Amino acid sequence: MPELPEVEALAAYLRERAVGRTVQRLEVAAISALKTYDPPPTAAAGCPVVDARRHGKFLDLVLSPAADHTAEVDELHLVVHLARAGWLHYRESFPSASPLKPGKGPVALRVRLDDGSGFDLTEAGTQKKLAGYLVTDPAQVPGVSRLGPDALAVDLPAFAERLRGRKGQVKGVLTDQEVLAGVGNAYSDEILHAARLSPFAITSRLTDGQMAALHEATRSVLTDAVTRSVGQRAAELKGEKRSGLKVHARTGLPCPVCGDVVREVSFADSSLQYCPGCQTGGKPLADRRLSRLVR
Repeated sequence: MPELPEVEALAAYLRERAVGRTVQRLEVAAISALKTYDPPPTAAAGCPVVDARRHGKFLDLVLSPAADHTAEVDELHLVVHLARAGWLHYRESFPSASPLKPGKGPVALRVRLDDGSGFDLTEAGTQKKLAGYLVTDPAQVPGVSRLGPDALAVDLPAFAERLRGRKGQVKGVLTDQEVLAGVGNAYSDEILHAARLSPFAITSRLTDGQMAALHEATRSVLTDAVTRSVGQRAAELKGEKRSGLKVHARTGLPCPVCGDVVREVSFADSSLQYCPGCQTGGKPLADRRLSRLVR
């Protein structure tokens, strides 16, 4: 799933490539992907692209209303959540000028620009969860309105207050978008590894020193990932993300810090990775899925 660093990089990429162009049309290939109906997709036609922003893990393409629009609005926003399998593919040109046919292929939404370029928002797999919203204010998007403070913008006192205020295992609390915005499964694994904390540590029991280490790890891991990602082409971002990971998606490989074997805990539809040597005093955590099988 694209997280804060990748979405920040995609926003920077769109600021470089799309700002200054005008939307020719917004096409909807997957009807379920567009969650709003007012304004309609046709309202984006003729709108200049003025900015691209990020709200947590949401990407926001900011449009200025076209001169012939009668509605009195200051901006339109195409807000997108890429979910687990969504991505943005920028095109210098499209193979056909014909509109997309609903239900054909992985493309969910397409934005065509006036110079012939544009981008597709695609989703792989069968779980179609990519979501787009055409709104006049990002706060009209339920997921955006519920976001906590951005993970890169919160200071230590506020960080500690928010995490201790939502008692639970630190892995789950850290990825709760209402607590902090932008951290997902992959970077939470990396942050907890850098902070030398078990993913199952309880937030209300963290010492002040552990909380400070967690805050510093959050800032350093995300800042490093943003630095590596911004400036990359959209097509290169997934590879850049993988190259910087130390524990996530590295089950069975040696930890680059201590040399212990990276382990995994599996759940119904997700998994986490960690290093016993760095995070749990050398003790492997019980794999819940394997434990159920043994019983």
